[in-house]
Amino acid sequence: MLRRAAHTVTRTMEKVTFGNGLPGYEIGEKTAPGLIVIQEWWGVNDIIKNHAETLSKDGFRCLIPDLYKGKIGVDAEEASHLMNNLDFKNAIEEIKQAVDYLRSSGSNKVGAVGFCMGGALTFCTAQHAGVDAAAPFYGLPPAAICQVEAIKVPVEAHFGLLDKIEGFSDPKTAKEAEEKMKAAGVPAAFHYYESAGHSFFNANAPGGPEALTKYGYPIPTQEEVNLSHSRVVSFFKKHLA
Repeated sequence: MLRRAAHTVTRTMEKVTFGNGLPGYEIGEKTAPGLIVIQEWWGVNDIIKNHAETLSKDGFRCLIPDLYKGKIGVDAEEASHLMNNLDFKNAIEEIKQAVDYLRSSGSNKVGAVGFCMGGALTFCTAQHAGVDAAAPFYGLPPAAICQVEAIKVPVEAHFGLLDKIEGFSDPKTAKEAEEKMKAAGVPAAFHYYESAGHSFFNANAPGGPEALTKYGYPIPTQEEVNLSHSRVVSFFKKHLA
């Protein structure tokens, strides 16, 4: 397992290995609360790196596990192929190694945040990977790999009311998961954004609005994107303190 001096500050993102030689990208103060930032189906592209960089400026130590091992989907067809070939159970084990790495090398508490495919994996991480809190964005996992009602840690979920990906991130599916979790006593809060569709958090990243337009997703208001960001920061500062 990779070790660095506890006082080191990673001000720029750098490649790291963790656990069983797994690849990832890390940025932030080594003793800061840790955040696992989980990729969309595209892979570890510039947008997901931007999310990690932004969150590091909010006071978190961010680690992006590279679940595709360097591969990036350049279009929706290739991204779909990469996601469909990903072993989700193995991905959860790799994320667990990422959590263990952050804890063993300076971060007292660790959370997870993820988007799209990464949102679904964030729910899985909340159940299976030993994080202290989780913030999934617009993605729900199949029941075969995650029973959302069995999650024990605090969850703050974010969905767009204009999301049309049925059975995965549309409002109906999200609200069904919300009711199931609340009925089971899971400490979960779900937030819904009126102007937002799928991938709305990307609107603040360079190239994000263009990507939303390219794939037919609505451009959310700046106020709602900023609200989702401030909520996530407040949530993790509360639960990872």
